[in-house]
Amino acid sequence: MNKITDRLYNGIVKENPTFVQMLGMCPTLAVTTTAINGLGMGLATTVILTLSNLMISLLRKVIPDKVRIPAYIVVIASFVTMVQFIMQAYTAELYKSLGLFIPLIVVNCIILGRAESYASKNSVVSSIFDGIGMGLGFTLGLTLIGIVREFFGSGSVFGLDLVALIQENKVPGLNAIVSSEAFSTITIFKLAPSAFFVLAFLIAFLNHRNIKKAKAEGKEPELCKLADCASCQNTMCQGKVKGE
Repeated sequence: MNKITDRLYNGIVKENPTFVQMLGMCPTLAVTTTAINGLGMGLATTVILTLSNLMISLLRKVIPDKVRIPAYIVVIASFVTMVQFIMQAYTAELYKSLGLFIPLIVVNCIILGRAESYASKNSVVSSIFDGIGMGLGFTLGLTLIGIVREFFGSGSVFGLDLVALIQENKVPGLNAIVSSEAFSTITIFKLAPSAFFVLAFLIAFLNHRNIKKAKAEGKEPELCKLADCASCQNTMCQGKVKGE
């Protein structure tokens, strides 16, 4: 049970793919124009990540080492095709909104990275929960970015017009802010550049919170250690040992 909890905590908080490892940036920046798009993309990736981890863990002793990457891609592509057909049949509007980014899950570095670094080396149960944890962490990241962009871009969240709701109920403190005409005209949040801004501010906020918490507990903030480079999946890291 402790290992399962650790896998979930690791994916959602400690090694969050979006806010910590900075993986899967293409869908993170492209599809998060609304919260529902972020949630839908995140859940689709979670399902594929969990199923691919399961299958690769089952076949880890069967797949020859020389062809493991092509084999992983075939497994992942099979599950992506299944999820794509299901979404096309039952959530056509969401499928249309996400467009090309659904089939592009095949080459999402989060899924291939977990297959190579974890599922191919660990038990089935542990790999399943690793997939769930990483997937939920990715979903959380996309959904948070989508909420911020949708709220400031159109005044709504998950399609619910929060600005109108606040104005109708005259929520203290918020009513004066959202009543301003300027609030509803922040159109940059609907455009691609806003994804970079929102992601940067969220990461800065989380880093500030972690550093403050570590100092309050009398600990040093967790920093990248060179000894971890061999298993590091963060391709953006500037502290990697040369040759690793």
